[in-house]
Amino acid sequence: MTTRYDQTSPPADPATWGPPEGARHAAPGTGEPRGPLARRAWRGRPEDPRWVRPAFLGLLLATGLLYLYGLSASGYANSFYSAAVQAGSESWKAFFFGSLDAANAITVDKPPASLWPMELSVRVFGLNSWAILVPEVLMGVGTVAVVYAAVRRRSGPAAGLIAGAVLALTPVAALMFRFNNPDAMLALLMSVACYLVVRALEDGRTKWLVWAGAAIGFAFLAKTLQAFLILPALALVYGVCAPVRLRKRLGQLALATLALVVSGGWWVAAVELWPASSRPYVGGSQNNSFLELTFGYNGLGRLNGEETGSVGGGGGAGGGQWGETGWDRMFNAEIGGQISWLLPAALILLVAGLVLTRKAARTDLARASFLVWGGSLLMTMVVFSYMAGIFHQYYTVALAPYLAAVVGTGAAALWEKRRALWASLALAAAVTATAAWGYVLLDRTPDYLPWLKWLVLVGGLVAALGLVFAGKVGRRVALAAAGLGLVAALAGPTAYTLSTVQEGHTGSIVT
Repeated sequence: MTTRYDQTSPPADPATWGPPEGARHAAPGTGEPRGPLARRAWRGRPEDPRWVRPAFLGLLLATGLLYLYGLSASGYANSFYSAAVQAGSESWKAFFFGSLDAANAITVDKPPASLWPMELSVRVFGLNSWAILVPEVLMGVGTVAVVYAAVRRRSGPAAGLIAGAVLALTPVAALMFRFNNPDAMLALLMSVACYLVVRALEDGRTKWLVWAGAAIGFAFLAKTLQAFLILPALALVYGVCAPVRLRKRLGQLALATLALVVSGGWWVAAVELWPASSRPYVGGSQNNSFLELTFGYNGLGRLNGEETGSVGGGGGAGGGQWGETGWDRMFNAEIGGQISWLLPAALILLVAGLVLTRKAARTDLARASFLVWGGSLLMTMVVFSYMAGIFHQYYTVALAPYLAAVVGTGAAALWEKRRALWASLALAAAVTATAAWGYVLLDRTPDYLPWLKWLVLVGGLVAALGLVFAGKVGRRVALAAAGLGLVAALAGPTAYTLSTVQEGHTGSIVT
């Protein structure tokens, strides 16, 4: 049974724009209602306020311009992968295998999927910095669009815009969506996979889950087993929350697994079956085997620190070349400024969202959305925090889409319930934690914009005080407090992001 959106009496608060609780779309799988109004899709959904489509396009345009600014300052960025891009632009065999040289002597130490867009770009536009890095920028804009679409679909356009802005202004995102490591493609594909799982949870349609499996499989061809970090969370959420009977859920998960194996395994099978004498050596492997590379150097060895060439990470109070491990790793001096600005807020909003939906039915989509994005965030964060092998700070770009989605979804859900004291207090707590943590991060570099930490702290605390009474004061006052809180929360990461795009970045380890 389907339900049309109410075209005559939409919610008064833009932050609550979105489908009614539990409603199904009139045209399943399209996201648009049937009938003449569907022909106006280019203007956005008919029930949207006029500002929604321009705001969304403005977000994408601003993200693109931000990431394109001074892009050529990075030159060939990571010359290791740029060499492979040059080789793949000259030899289709090098293109297929991900070879470091057109003579096909040896490959890079990753699958080649992340190289393919850059190699096609260089074939068209010639070898130059922009031809290599613009595809990465486009992946960044695409990731923002996907996160916006996912959050907007469940929580409304205001929430989607918040999520998209949080992602675009995360410093490590601004770094890696302007750099030619595999992480840009990985972040895009993992965002797509989460979006597709949420779509599947809406009506239990098999195709969305199968496409999610295919996205994760292709992500494997970008950065091997890191693509699988969120699989347990996604499979468990769908297996429990999907609106179909258990037997069908299990069958759908099996089909999605098959799609994953096919989309990621076809290239692996080709490499393993290809005569070793007529293909390049698999770089990073000990015995010219991509499977050994996958489960060794690029796989389990990254977790336990026993991969060849690793000096291991620290544990507890100890530390090694790859940094100290532990629950606070994402907040430490090396990583905190890259990703953790809104991480305390995301964790608070995730808990609050789950409390809000604790009495909902098994198939409640609001709770399932929290679990998809929040589960992906927690799984990835825990693995990154405790992996003892090779770990670089820029890996944390994988957290950015999940974090942004949780912040947007959680903020919208609590705003809608702000008349309940606990919800307004939770919003205030999220803003307070963000302001306090932003002050700490900015204070770690006291010579960098010394006035900004006070602006963040004072602005955040004032906004939090206003949000405590958001359900009792007028709507304009409540919106002013929310706006001030958002500005204070994004001020620190925005400053770091602007500093990031004003500098060139090269080498294999960037911050």
